[in-house]
Amino acid sequence: MTYLHNIGAYFLMIAEMFRKPTKWSVMKNLIFKDIDDLVIGSLGIIAFISFFVGGVITIQTALNITNPLIPKYLVGFATRQSVILEFAPTFTSVIMAGKVGSFITSSIGTMRVTEQIDALEVMGINSLNYLVFPKAVALMLYPFAIAIGMFLGILGGMAACVYGGFSSLEDYIFGIQTDFIPFHVIYAFIKTFVFAFVLATIPAYHGYYMKGGALEVGKASTTAFVWTSVVVILLNYFLTQMLLS
Repeated sequence: MTYLHNIGAYFLMIAEMFRKPTKWSVMKNLIFKDIDDLVIGSLGIIAFISFFVGGVITIQTALNITNPLIPKYLVGFATRQSVILEFAPTFTSVIMAGKVGSFITSSIGTMRVTEQIDALEVMGINSLNYLVFPKAVALMLYPFAIAIGMFLGILGGMAACVYGGFSSLEDYIFGIQTDFIPFHVIYAFIKTFVFAFVLATIPAYHGYYMKGGALEVGKASTTAFVWTSVVVILLNYFLTQMLLS
């Protein structure tokens, strides 16, 4: 029953988030601040991880192609498919559940502990719209960060392939271009938009409805990370089944 209660409360929170909006002059500043904190602040870690994981995918693919009859350009093909279809949208989102999710849960949870949320309610402000809605809007730019991750993942694969001596630059680029399906990029961005909403709302739910003191803020951050990761993986399965089958 606890799980059902939490699911119901989560969807009620989302509905409440759109009611009684904060005036635009205030909301605009909140959105820009959250874009800086959640999206721009995450570009460094996304770029670093994407570049080197792209290199690892390329090296592992090249080392497992032992049959001389298999063309070398398949290294670039496999790297492109792995980065665009799964790594950039899905596994980066799981990593961001730790970074972005913990930040959202701890910041809102601290406001709950210090009674700042109660103060907003007393002033007649819809605290869910004031606190959660700007984060959801800001993370709609999250696909921009994922696009950079895709580019750097493929670039990292190219650097590992060429400088590691696994294949020539021409073969790698030919592999990237071989049988390219534009819808795969659209599919990745559809997943990313869904994951962005999950990254904004599930951690916010755990921070907003937490009870206790400073110790519980840390526990809520851990719980939010676990559930955000679980939901991202489950949604990844269902979206893949619906969009690619």
